[in-house]
Amino acid sequence: MAWHQLSIITDKETTPEVSDFFSELGAVSVTYMDAEDQPIYELALRETKIWQLTKVIALFELDAEPERVRTLLFSRFKNNFLQNWYQEILADQVWERTWMDHYQPMKFGDSLWVCPTGQEKNETDTVCLTLDPGLAFGTGTHPTTALCLEWLANHELSNKTIIDYGCGSGILAIAALLLGAKQAHAIDIDPQAIEVTHHNAKKNQVENKLTCYLSEQFNPFQADIVLANILAQPLCDLSEPISKLIKTKGKLVLSGILNEQAESVTKAYQVQNIQLASPVSQEEWCLLSGSKST
Repeated sequence: MAWHQLSIITDKETTPEVSDFFSELGAVSVTYMDAEDQPIYELALRETKIWQLTKVIALFELDAEPERVRTLLFSRFKNNFLQNWYQEILADQVWERTWMDHYQPMKFGDSLWVCPTGQEKNETDTVCLTLDPGLAFGTGTHPTTALCLEWLANHELSNKTIIDYGCGSGILAIAALLLGAKQAHAIDIDPQAIEVTHHNAKKNQVENKLTCYLSEQFNPFQADIVLANILAQPLCDLSEPISKLIKTKGKLVLSGILNEQAESVTKAYQVQNIQLASPVSQEEWCLLSGSKST
């Protein structure tokens, strides 16, 4: 099936109204994209931010009338900021194959592969985590996740208990189990992340070693290794409860941190008796790891 893809650039104030208007006219989906180069890295929990200039992209069924949509849009928002109207017919395609063209097997350290379904690797002395892109964050392609996977692949995990704080797709907890961890516990605020983590654990045959929790259902306990790949501000805000999850001499791995934020995160955890090593960087992101002294 083909679709009409219609888009317009709006300012920050107009974006939500334009989005609602497209929906009222029958759009089957509406997407926001940055119209300039204004990255948004740091969001508070459950917060949504909109760029100063946003490209609003609406997908309509083929029987829609693009020129009518355009006329109604410019009439409705004639005193608002609108520019760069664009329309095209989006041809149907096998989307599963499209993403596979961009998502290829990745190797971390000498021992861990992360592969999409159908492209699994079976090298000697390696393990393979099968994972397909989905709605929850974490496939290994982003530097923050890649840094954590590299850390896991290069550390001894045998008989260790793991807490994955902010699990997303569950990729870190599942990787740890495949690499020899005894038990993993995955926590997230998003029910969809918990559902996806369950699915991925079953796909990789580690569901019996993984327990998932919504954050409000989690009763804190201590683990050998705690992983938290979220963002710098939440990591700082949660430094005390996260630190309490680590056994004495246990390991802490933090990611989702911009290079320039490493110092502030390090200071937040020093107060909690966590000694973090120098950052390990990939592009503009870094990983901090260390141990709990007492």
